[in-house]
Amino acid sequence: MQGLQQFIAFAETAKQGGFAAAARQLGMSPSTTAKAVARLEAALGVKLFHRTTRQVTLTPDGERLFQRCQRVLAEVEDLQAEASGTRAEPQGTLRINLPVFYGRRFVLPLLADLARQHPGLKLDISLTDTKVDLIREGIDLAVRIGFMSDSTLVARRVDTQGLLLCASPAYLAAHGTPRRLEELAAHAAVVFRLPTSGRDRPWQFRQAGAPVQLSPAPATRVNETEGLLDAVRLGLGVGQMPDLLAQDALDRGELVELLPALRPEPMAIQLVYPSGRLLPSRVRVALDCLSQGLRQRQAGPAQALGPSMTSAAERKPSTAAGTPQ
Repeated sequence: MQGLQQFIAFAETAKQGGFAAAARQLGMSPSTTAKAVARLEAALGVKLFHRTTRQVTLTPDGERLFQRCQRVLAEVEDLQAEASGTRAEPQGTLRINLPVFYGRRFVLPLLADLARQHPGLKLDISLTDTKVDLIREGIDLAVRIGFMSDSTLVARRVDTQGLLLCASPAYLAAHGTPRRLEELAAHAAVVFRLPTSGRDRPWQFRQAGAPVQLSPAPATRVNETEGLLDAVRLGLGVGQMPDLLAQDALDRGELVELLPALRPEPMAIQLVYPSGRLLPSRVRVALDCLSQGLRQRQAGPAQALGPSMTSAAERKPSTAAGTPQ
């Protein structure tokens, strides 16, 4: 167990980026945490951290060990839960990562129902449109939109998201309505900056059965999905956004969809979790609850998807390359 404590101190230090922050999480002193990591380095014969006066960063050997260590420690936690008889009634903390708009609108109500059904379950929810490393951050379950290439994750498809090109009635009255792709160059473009890469997300279309991608020169650039909606709704230009985000504004007449015949193929929305590990009861019940609830949200098309569960490496890329993450 002493050796296990050294690995725990190492993993928390890597996650927090320093001995003091790790010590606070572990209920230890910084010096005790640092000594535990030093003993682990001595036992393994490798340097795990580059140390400065302000922070510690992982060495290449430390990075490799950290990836393995996260998985092993998660397995230990899961085994403890199983051994303590929590298989029937889920308990403990479910760590879940969600995209901001979709998570708040569609997933949080389902998680609230889940928590009411299982009083022993605690929720640790992170809402961000930036892609998070599930293993590194100790995330049990996440929602991802678009194609995934990470073979260390298992994915269950539960919903879809389309992309719509929109503008406000006031903007169209002032600047005219584009009828063809070629006419978009004459219009002010409101583009979405991808939080993960910092690049502008291209506009996606499908014409004559083939995907088409445009990268307009931005008149306005926004890095948050609901901000993108507001910028277009307020007449700053033409923008492409998720159908789930735009629908209420379309229903109220605040937005008009442009070139609807050229919509791209919808993107998959998937529940993902690390592969190769025992699923504790808290994750199993969350998977079942969210799978059922999100499929029912579509009230028809999603029912035909089925409970497909595959590794990301086995899936082919979607024709809609853009992803809000």
